[in-house]
Amino acid sequence: MDPGPALVSILRQGSTLIASIHTALDDSQLTRFQQDLIEQIGMRRSRGVIIDVAALDVLDSFGLRTLRDIAEMARLRGATTVIVGIQPDVALAMVELGLGTGAVRTALDLEEGLAYLDLVTGATKHPDHSVSPWP
Repeated sequence: MDPGPALVSILRQGSTLIASIHTALDDSQLTRFQQDLIEQIGMRRSRGVIIDVAALDVLDSFGLRTLRDIAEMARLRGATTVIVGIQPDVALAMVELGLGTGAVRTALDLEEGLAYLDLVTGATKHPDHSVSPWP
């Protein structure tokens, strides 16, 4: 039986893990994603983590709390986390509901997330080191 398309992919680029969420996840899938990603950080000795949420058109409070928890667990394991790809409608809803990412860094897209991690951790090797999303 075909399990269907992957809900999340976790790829490695240098010492950075890039986790792309491809579709909305229920609470148990989010918890599993959290466990898998934290395990991968240790196994691959990652210094940076990017969580790409560009495919999501909604992000509820449990999902956001899980992402913040992932970032804190990653920090405790020595990795810096950046959430990328928050869609405009999702950002608007988050602000209206009083939800935020806390201390977790965000970036517009994968390229800016990689550039930020390169600046703070040297975790990736980027061909264009002049890209800086922050002054």
